[in-house]
Amino acid sequence: MLPVNIARYLKLFYPSLTWRSEKREKVVHLTFDDGPHPGISRWVMDELDKFGFTATFFCIGENMKKHPEVVQEMLERGHRIGNHTLNHFSGFGTPTDKYLDNVEGWSDEHQSKLFRPPYGRIRRAQIRALRDRYDIVMWSILSWDFKDGIDRESVLRQMRRGTRPGSIVVFHDSEKAESNLKSMLTPFCKFLRSEGYQSTSL
Repeated sequence: MLPVNIARYLKLFYPSLTWRSEKREKVVHLTFDDGPHPGISRWVMDELDKFGFTATFFCIGENMKKHPEVVQEMLERGHRIGNHTLNHFSGFGTPTDKYLDNVEGWSDEHQSKLFRPPYGRIRRAQIRALRDRYDIVMWSILSWDFKDGIDRESVLRQMRRGTRPGSIVVFHDSEKAESNLKSMLTPFCKFLRSEGYQSTSL
């Protein structure tokens, strides 16, 4: 069984990062990594519109350069964008100076104080170098939509059980995750609505 709340263990090692918000009311934060993608990101936004939800899109800089019109649409539709590095660099195995250059080279057109490390992999030296300029956002619920062959219903059950006010939920608006995303996002949004939750951007 894939643990959707793996963050409960990871945050013991990285307590200074943001794993959930301080919301007390029934608000969660849907987030989407690895876009923008002209078809998939727009599908996500259309689905969110059906529920009146807004989200945060952690975008890869090179994808933003390919699809600037999708980024603009995200902003116009009330969503927020965050930095996911220029080239989807993993913090593990990447020298700190090269990693920081990739973070800072994310976009010439946009600024964001939100940063999510690709794969959730970041070293302490990189955290120290970034934490004064960025809110380093992790997650409290992982959808595993990027993984082939998952038991979607089992993962969704765990996601529902793990949802709390302030939960930060990760999906991916990428081709790799498309099939799982399109099967899981709408049922999860329906669950949130049925339980009286709202999704807002971070």
